[in-house]
Amino acid sequence: MYKKIVKRILDFVMAFFAIIILLPLFLLISIAILIDSKGNVFYVQQRVGKNNKDFKLFKFRTMRAHADKAGLLTIGDHDNRITKIGYLLRKSKLDELPQLLNILFGQMSFVGPRPEVRYYVNYYTPEQMKVLSVLPGLTDWASLMYIDENEILRQAEDHEQTYIETIMPAKLALNFKYINEMSFVCDMKIIFKTLIKIVNLNSR
Repeated sequence: MYKKIVKRILDFVMAFFAIIILLPLFLLISIAILIDSKGNVFYVQQRVGKNNKDFKLFKFRTMRAHADKAGLLTIGDHDNRITKIGYLLRKSKLDELPQLLNILFGQMSFVGPRPEVRYYVNYYTPEQMKVLSVLPGLTDWASLMYIDENEILRQAEDHEQTYIETIMPAKLALNFKYINEMSFVCDMKIIFKTLIKIVNLNSR
């Protein structure tokens, strides 16, 4: 059995060394964001974590300041709220790097269901709420399947309805698939597949 304590130790060690190694990259990205547009380097958003508790999720800011007031969903890669450097960060998934801090603090894991905002968690059924029994993560099966979610939403007639009625239930089903299969081997497989997906996306 893949014990929680073993997973937590691996998460902490990997996040700690990753932050140290990537500090120069963090600095370069921060400078690029500040040069590109006005606002903070980081975007902080309330997400729902393990045991239905809210926590502050960190990302590099990819949108213009206060752009989230126009809607929580990002529609397509060329949403006009996204900055020039933000587009590159999103495509490469480098905007997610600050979540290494969330992993270090014990709020997230490298692999686990992506944390949702409270607005959409309120749509969960009692059965779907069980997804909150584990730490959320940077990636899992749902992240791999819906890596191009923004483009799927762009093609939808009603973005909000499509997300709530189609995408969200499908992602939750994949979240439960991960929870049922959770193991060290499974985590390594998902991390490897995620890296391959990101490389393929950026080579297009």
